[in-house]
Amino acid sequence: MTVIGPQRRHPGELEADVLAVLWAGGRALTPGDIQRALGGDLARTTVNTILSRLHEKGVLVRHRVGRAFSYAPAQEAQDAPGLAARRMRSELEKEADRQTVLARFVSGLSDADEQLLRSLLADGDGAADGAAGGDGAGSGAGGGTASDGGGRADGGGRGDGRGEGR
Repeated sequence: MTVIGPQRRHPGELEADVLAVLWAGGRALTPGDIQRALGGDLARTTVNTILSRLHEKGVLVRHRVGRAFSYAPAQEAQDAPGLAARRMRSELEKEADRQTVLARFVSGLSDADEQLLRSLLADGDGAADGAAGGDGAGSGAGGGTASDGGGRADGGGRGDGRGEGR
């Protein structure tokens, strides 16, 4: 079978490219700046559409510059880890039963990631900059229970939020 026309990009690829340009730019950029940085292959309207969608999602802030806008990453999306955290929060906010969502999220983590999360929660100040001792060894002992959303029935094996160990 022959493919006619240019290959389509993967979903989100253009958004990721635009964000990479903005992160590297270190300042607010206009759609023209971004278009040039991407190589100029995209139409200005395409760049504007991507920027508008990212702004609507809360990932970008924009400021009027003459008759146009300049765009910069929102405070919580200043880098890839910040954007990932924002997406995780956004998904959590879509569900009414947050306890079950969080319990199932924790139950799907590796032991090292769960300990890192517990350490970050216990420290309270390392979450913003990713500093949690650096070795992934947290101070938590797995003390949560299925009823409190910890995903653990007995402090031991993994659970799914219903009190069942792995």
